[in-house]
Amino acid sequence: MTVETGGLVEQSKNNITTTVKHVNNRVRYGNKTEKKNRSYKKMRREVVFPRVPDVLQQLFVSCTQIFRGPGFVPPASDVNKLCDIIDKMKPEDVGLSKNLQFFKPTGAVNRTPRVTYTTIYQCDQFSLCIFFLPETAVIPLHNHPEMTVFSKLLLGKMHIKSYDWVEPKDSIPPSKLRLARLKANSVYTAPCNTSVLYPTTGGNIHQFTAVTPCAVLDVLGPPYSKEDDRDCSYYKDFPYSAFSNEGETTRVSEEEREGLGWLEEIEAPENAMMDRIDWVLKL
Repeated sequence: MTVETGGLVEQSKNNITTTVKHVNNRVRYGNKTEKKNRSYKKMRREVVFPRVPDVLQQLFVSCTQIFRGPGFVPPASDVNKLCDIIDKMKPEDVGLSKNLQFFKPTGAVNRTPRVTYTTIYQCDQFSLCIFFLPETAVIPLHNHPEMTVFSKLLLGKMHIKSYDWVEPKDSIPPSKLRLARLKANSVYTAPCNTSVLYPTTGGNIHQFTAVTPCAVLDVLGPPYSKEDDRDCSYYKDFPYSAFSNEGETTRVSEEEREGLGWLEEIEAPENAMMDRIDWVLKL
């Protein structure tokens, strides 16, 4: 995913590089912008640490041991290990407070505030990133192809709606509508437990809406990559009854209908655009 499509930035693109230095079995991280094109303009904003918090260091080391690249889904024991670490993380472990500038509405599109994000670390196997959502901001309905994702709401109150595809595939030709099962449609308040989605289960297609200013930590394994055919797709959802004919509807109970919906793949919406900030950690 790129900034324009609302997700992570590939480290080799958009003039962004990431340095990783191992010192006494610990790690330094830093994103820096190189102005290779004079027409490229960017207001530099950074999140700066005097040192890497222990729990963040523990998360990084565990990710290097657990994630093995595309096609790999961590076993239950490793999922539990990462959840135990992430569950312990607090806003201060990543330098957050509700008074930070990126929680204030800026760059609104049709009165919807822009989301800001930062990439703490990224490699071919996994990435660590944080999304900052001002009140009412939305990360639109999108998928995570062939990915296992750990999400932790660090600050705020957020509405999460998620789906998984119904298998075998059920679609309405010639449209792009495909049947999906609703997995979550609730408001969550920090602190709460880590949620995990998998390539085909756990709510792989989800949408975040900030009820109050929010911050979400995401661990993605592997990260988005256009080159590896793991680009992000966006969707619009419809009630099951909106496109099901009368005969089909009678074969599905009312209770089942409430848990089903049709998803239509769409172009990246305007509110998928995000602002990026740099992340600098120093020992």
